[in-house]
Amino acid sequence: MINLQMVEQEKSVLRWGGLSGMLGVILLVLVWVVVGVFVPPDPADLAGWVTRFPDIKAARVVENGIYLVALLLEVPLFLALYRALRKTSLAPALFGSVLGIVGLVVMVVGTTPHVAHAPLSDLYHAPGATPADQATLALLWQATKGIFDAMLYVGFFVVPVGLIVLGVAMLGDPAFGKGFGGVSVVLGVVGLVAAVLQMVEPSSMIGAGSYFACLIFYLVMGWKVYKLSRATYEQSNIEGNS
Repeated sequence: MINLQMVEQEKSVLRWGGLSGMLGVILLVLVWVVVGVFVPPDPADLAGWVTRFPDIKAARVVENGIYLVALLLEVPLFLALYRALRKTSLAPALFGSVLGIVGLVVMVVGTTPHVAHAPLSDLYHAPGATPADQATLALLWQATKGIFDAMLYVGFFVVPVGLIVLGVAMLGDPAFGKGFGGVSVVLGVVGLVAAVLQMVEPSSMIGAGSYFACLIFYLVMGWKVYKLSRATYEQSNIEGNS
């Protein structure tokens, strides 16, 4: 009875971790849809970032809110991966999961730039704002944006490192094997290289490579972990009937 209860608890962790990871992927794709449909291209001048904010504020709030929830939904996936891998590869399973979660936490901190930008926009559009005030506020806007971008880039750097370490753990686990382990390592390397290049040239969009590498990992491993929960369920039924 105790063994069956433990199997049921493990199945629950894997099932909810896998479903959470896949749901997070859907929301991450939805973020791009919201940006593509409701947010115009980046303006060419500094003032353009502030002047257009009232028109896209609602879209930004929706975008950032969805992104925040999506990142939080990936945390259970890393916990489920640790649970699935700890028996065969405890150290890399633990370190990889922790690095993945730390990277997600860093990105979560930077998911609400509209909270900082809204007061600057209000001051910029205030009736008594002079051209000098508006120029200063545009510079403050860019400085604030840079801080949030820096946290995003750090997250894009740390999470792929976690994927690489988790891939190493998967290589020694028969439930994942070299196939899933190799995929995790490759995605981690791609994401890490993209993140480094983004840090070298912040004005580029190459950091999107890290975003999509992580997104593919969440989808593939979410599905794999969910399938493992089904396999655990079937195994528990066999043991219970024997």
